[in-house]
Amino acid sequence: MKEANPSAQPEQPTTEHSWGMVVDLDRCTGCQACVVACQAENNVPINSEAFFQQGRAIEWIRVERYWEGEFPNVKARFLPMLCQHCDNAPCEPVCPVYATYHNREGLNVQVYNRCIGTRYCANNDPWNVRYFNFWDPDWPEALRNQLNPDVTVRTKGVMEKCTFCVQRIRRVERRARGDGRPLRDGELQPACVQACPPGALIFGDLRDPNSRVSRLAHDERSYRVLENLGTGPSVYYLKKVDPEATAPRGHD
Repeated sequence: MKEANPSAQPEQPTTEHSWGMVVDLDRCTGCQACVVACQAENNVPINSEAFFQQGRAIEWIRVERYWEGEFPNVKARFLPMLCQHCDNAPCEPVCPVYATYHNREGLNVQVYNRCIGTRYCANNDPWNVRYFNFWDPDWPEALRNQLNPDVTVRTKGVMEKCTFCVQRIRRVERRARGDGRPLRDGELQPACVQACPPGALIFGDLRDPNSRVSRLAHDERSYRVLENLGTGPSVYYLKKVDPEATAPRGHD
């Protein structure tokens, strides 16, 4: 007899891919090139000062900054945060219209024309990476020609979030299928990964044991944010290496 599924989510049919990301915190410099690249690639609305003051700024990926130590011996720590694309995502079962679901390639999908803006998913999101469009997006005339035609321009009243640049995933998959070959490791890069100067973001197939992202996900420095919630995030973080840190002393 087949073992019962312990998850609250129904079992999803799988494919040969399960996309995931590794964030190496030892490489991240907090430059926020990933934020700018994501905004340009995915038609993310421009945030004004008024939006920030109201707490309604939209960023599909943000770089959180923490301070460690006491002045003058203080250090800045950076942590890029985006949708975790959880295997057992808490945002999915609360959506009354099934606008968000887990697809067969490990992506947490957001269907914009199905969303009715209840914001239940945002309330059930522990990482605060889902954003609600309170207004219709507006770009200066000089920037309207730079909008990506492969990405929907979202209107007000819907939720939006990181998609791992699904339009790029589909483009590369079609190219590989047309060439009659499998996808190559590193061939597929979301905008944030492509733009990262120090190479702190690594994207790939977690199901491929030989892929770089799969090997790094099992590194001794690897961990997942709020992993104790049991949601199974597809984003792994590699701990910061501080050569100046001293080993903790034991009890006398």
